[in-house]
Amino acid sequence: MGVSAQDIRDAATLLDGNVIRTPMIKSPLLSRHLGCEVYVKLECQQYTSSFKARGAYVAMLGLDDKQREKGVIAMSAGNHAQAVAYHAEAMGIPAVIVMPSQTPFAKVTRTRSYGAEVVLEGRNLNECENTVQKLIEERGLTLIHPYDNEKVMQGQGTVGLEMLEDQPDLDMLVVPIGGGGLMGGISTIARDMRPDLKIYGVQTEAYPSMKLAVAGQEIVCGGETLAEGIAVKKPGGVTLPAIEKNVDDILLVNEQQLEWAVGALIEQQRVVSEGAGAAGIAALYAYPEMFAGQKVGVVICGGNIDPRLLASILNRNMASDGRVARLRIDISDEPGMLAAITASIGRCGGNIIEIYHQRLFFDVPAKLAKIDAVIETRGTEHVKEIIDDLRKANFTVRQLDDADKN
Repeated sequence: MGVSAQDIRDAATLLDGNVIRTPMIKSPLLSRHLGCEVYVKLECQQYTSSFKARGAYVAMLGLDDKQREKGVIAMSAGNHAQAVAYHAEAMGIPAVIVMPSQTPFAKVTRTRSYGAEVVLEGRNLNECENTVQKLIEERGLTLIHPYDNEKVMQGQGTVGLEMLEDQPDLDMLVVPIGGGGLMGGISTIARDMRPDLKIYGVQTEAYPSMKLAVAGQEIVCGGETLAEGIAVKKPGGVTLPAIEKNVDDILLVNEQQLEWAVGALIEQQRVVSEGAGAAGIAALYAYPEMFAGQKVGVVICGGNIDPRLLASILNRNMASDGRVARLRIDISDEPGMLAAITASIGRCGGNIIEIYHQRLFFDVPAKLAKIDAVIETRGTEHVKEIIDDLRKANFTVRQLDDADKN
């Protein structure tokens, strides 16, 4: 039957007062950096920090009394899991959530905190399917699918409705795609409201499942990705036709671009996003010529990122743009060498974060040693200034990268 624009408007009525109408704001710093006018839809500020709260609510509202009594089941890498668990607790419905075994601890803990039973199984969503089917047969549970469900897609589509109500003069929409529930719904309502609008989906290079499906090609994907929320191997049967009909193109981004986007949202907009949530910003970064000078609406679809992973990304981004550097300095093993090094770095305005005085683990004469200094700088030119000053002080210096082991 498919999902219509009117279905999405009806879903918006059901959701009124039951989910947050999240902000749609302009990002001046991102706009300046990316060369286009960037408006971000902050679904990372939604209940359970993701757009999934919309579709889960609409789907669960349609359950009959027997289904509510037996309970619901969902398979999810985290965001849909939390949404189903959150609404199930509010509605008094038992909930079982099957999650991939490598799901970040923060998402597992949050899901359990809503009272759901969590089952960890497989390495991705598709490997969870057998477990889900077995539990449905054993307990009579009703599946709330994360994307291949018309009511879920109706709820997700309300994101696009709000975006175009709040900013009706957008030139383009950029939306992350996993199974396609969000993009299927958004593209349906957007085509109805603005037939001339350019609509782009975003997937990772490791999981281009929807892009391949639309092209009629064999789906081959897999591997580790920062954007586990859109790491889906099989597109939805409900969502694929809507995306084929309404989406202009699906863009692919790599892991480095995703890392940059997560860091840029923190530093330039003070927005916490997971990898999948930042995929739209990664696309603007990866394809600047496509978006140059345009008004672009980007869905930041989720903010559930593991704190340790976020810290690692921020540090890696600082290293990649030269704000944190590792220098290896050859010295003679005698008093005063370390003081001379720190004086040189301080004279240039560098900040020493860590310093390692290595004598034992390098193939050097006994009277020589090496200093590894981790320093905070203003950027690549500042690093060069510090290195030049150390060399003027007669030290042998080289900058290390992640590939250096010795």
